[in-house]
Amino acid sequence: MSQEEKKESEYISLGNLRPTPGSKHSRKRVGRGHGSGHGKTSGRGHKGFNSRSGGGVRPGYEGGQMPLYMRVGKLRGSNKKMSMPMGPFRTYMLGVNVSRLAAKFEAGATVTVESLVKAGIIKNTRTPIKILGQGDLGVALTVQANGFSKSAREKIEAAGGKAEVI
Repeated sequence: MSQEEKKESEYISLGNLRPTPGSKHSRKRVGRGHGSGHGKTSGRGHKGFNSRSGGGVRPGYEGGQMPLYMRVGKLRGSNKKMSMPMGPFRTYMLGVNVSRLAAKFEAGATVTVESLVKAGIIKNTRTPIKILGQGDLGVALTVQANGFSKSAREKIEAAGGKAEVI
């Protein structure tokens, strides 16, 4: 075999595709006599639901135990007051009180989500922030957050600052 023929045979093309040796198996021929090893009951065993034609449990069946899809909570519309969003559907804001802002920032500062992380008030910028009105705010701050409570907005504006929703 020459070098050129050898190189051509090394390339994979549609003409020379083969399954990996050992990856393909011949079909199990059941019900073909005692000597085949799969005769008589055809590998299904004796009696029971799985031995019958059409037998076998439906998907999700857990042997009579309450199945997983019935155990977990259901979200029936997060817009309704009676339905509490569960798991990945839950949305929430992280609350930060104005008293914590007064302790960490000086007058005239602009409070953003990034500055709250630098000040150590919150851990990351992924969670939406809502400013809450507990405590007193003695300094004028420009606060940029995802939400404000009514009392927080009043206290920020009474101190001479601005509350901006981002």
